[in-house]
Amino acid sequence: MKVTRTELDGVVIIEPRVFEDGRGFFFESYQAERYAAAGLPERFVQDNHSHSAVGTLRGLHYQLRRPQGKLVRVLQGSVLDVAVDIRRGSPTFGKWVGVELSAANKRQLFIPAGFAHGFCVPTEPTDVEYKCTDYYVGDDQHGVIWNDPSLAIRWPVAEPLLSDSDRGYAGLTDAREDLPTFAD
Repeated sequence: MKVTRTELDGVVIIEPRVFEDGRGFFFESYQAERYAAAGLPERFVQDNHSHSAVGTLRGLHYQLRRPQGKLVRVLQGSVLDVAVDIRRGSPTFGKWVGVELSAANKRQLFIPAGFAHGFCVPTEPTDVEYKCTDYYVGDDQHGVIWNDPSLAIRWPVAEPLLSDSDRGYAGLTDAREDLPTFAD
């Protein structure tokens, strides 16, 4: 397993060791001891699976009372997966990392609690699966507008398919109290 640290502390790209032959492939998509040695949490409590049409953008989401770390991978298709540091007082506040995750490259991205997360589906219907470090609570869903000019995220789709809630989020630098706080 190859682990690549990003410029955002705690955001990690994982490339599993893949065994391929004429029958197909095999890899461990999660192994607690190895992932803990790479700095990821040892406890995940919920798995989510999302299927998205071409052009869909989901995010940028985060939680406050029950923040979730997320280990994301693609089962079919591909996404641009994005993590944004939204922790007030963080030295990397407002910075983002985007990683292509696909069924072909089998990469995973870990996004720690305290970061906003989103992904965009550029070319084909896509299935995304992710493990979460805490349970989802519907009334604790928050977000940052996907096209916030202060972030300048280079999404691969100019006019994405969005949910009503994703369309209505405020920008990161707008006066707001609903952001997590950075802790050393």
